[in-house]
Amino acid sequence: MSEKEPSERDGVSFGVIASAALVAVILVAGLVVYFGHGDSKPSAKTDPGAPAATTETGATGFASPEVDLFGRRVDVPNNTAGQPLPQEPGKQRKATDTDWLTAVPQGTTDPHGWQRVYGASVPFSTSDGPARLENGLAVGYSHTPQGAALAAAQITYRLNARPADRELYVRQVRVPAEQLTAYDQALADQRLPKQQPEKVTRYLVAPDGFQVENYADDMAIVRLAARGPVVDSRQLWAAVRLIMVWDAGDWRLKPSTSRTSQTEYVDSLAGWTRW
Repeated sequence: MSEKEPSERDGVSFGVIASAALVAVILVAGLVVYFGHGDSKPSAKTDPGAPAATTETGATGFASPEVDLFGRRVDVPNNTAGQPLPQEPGKQRKATDTDWLTAVPQGTTDPHGWQRVYGASVPFSTSDGPARLENGLAVGYSHTPQGAALAAAQITYRLNARPADRELYVRQVRVPAEQLTAYDQALADQRLPKQQPEKVTRYLVAPDGFQVENYADDMAIVRLAARGPVVDSRQLWAAVRLIMVWDAGDWRLKPSTSRTSQTEYVDSLAGWTRW
């Protein structure tokens, strides 16, 4: 098996993977819904032990690095919103390069390339962004496949960790007006947590790889492969398909309303780009 939809026959479902090794948060019709441990209702309550929900805007540098669930290094920035790295635009790939769609963004395999931001592991490169923080948001991605992949991971994971971050939702997610209205209603009803507790964010670990299925100047279709459980002696990854659009000089997330088209399962990362 290389790729297929989950089924009851396989004994693998989104809920099983969530409870075993991965908690995923996906956007459906403009609302944040997370699945796992038999609970499909978001809670607006914040765990007292959850990371601070405010950004230390003046902080720079890093605390001592930690390790994620799989024993991989993750750096802890003193600024809770993350620490953008110095950029070298000259190292960006060009459309004429043979690895235009498959090259690894520079710096993601080095220290500080993956940082724990609001409990989630997100990537920072030295070539393709994010170049800076604006109001706590990571912005300034290159107009390249690598920039699209970085933005996909950053935006999705940050929103996973902080579903009620309206600034993030409005600025970096592209949804119709009616979906924004539904999101605002969910906020008013206190159905979206300001900060997910550590028991959730600890599963928001770095995806093992990415694929850029399709790329154009105005849109990129990106897949992220997050490690799941071992089933019948096979390591599985949950491969989430994300649509990124180039809008107002940066990449934004355009959520899909179809769960079946969004998540697939693979037992090999052959053909994927490892971060």
